[in-house]
Amino acid sequence: MKLFHSPASPYVRLVMATAFETGQAGDIERLPSAAGPVKRDATIVARNPSGKVPTALLEDGSALYDSRVICEYLDSRHGGRRLFPAEGPARWRALTLLSLAQALLDAALLARYEVALRPADKRWDDWLTGQMAKIDSSVAELEAHWIDHLSGELDIGALATACALGYLDFRFADHDWRAGAPKLAAWYRKTESRPCLVETRPAG
Repeated sequence: MKLFHSPASPYVRLVMATAFETGQAGDIERLPSAAGPVKRDATIVARNPSGKVPTALLEDGSALYDSRVICEYLDSRHGGRRLFPAEGPARWRALTLLSLAQALLDAALLARYEVALRPADKRWDDWLTGQMAKIDSSVAELEAHWIDHLSGELDIGALATACALGYLDFRFADHDWRAGAPKLAAWYRKTESRPCLVETRPAG
């Protein structure tokens, strides 16, 4: 499999963390990309009309996107314990947690674009405040209702949560999400040393 890759993308990180966790990282050829929210990479657009990373290219010439689809594809191709539970309440809990983590990331990326890419004279303070509020409410939800789940066996929701919190540390180091979420902070402190997360720490 080939993967359009960006070392700073938390969604790429989730795919690569899944690959490491399931023993498939060595089977992935990482393709460089110049994907961005304004200027798009035409090479990616030719395979994925959104132009976003991650985009995976399979041996049969087909493309897979987005991160959730690629992660579930990888999870279907190994012989170990599944990160995506097959059925029942465990599946729906894992997928709901995945959605919560991805919503946190969506808000974080929008906040990052507002600060890093939008010209200073065009920035919308209320927009930025709204995105940061989504981050804070997502962290509060994780602290209040998800610690028992996170403390169990790793699933795709927990892995996505770790990637989301890692992105906050990477891009919003001055935003102290830990202050109001001590149980979540303790879980993350232990989980971030997992090899699949050490191998995929963001850069750039």
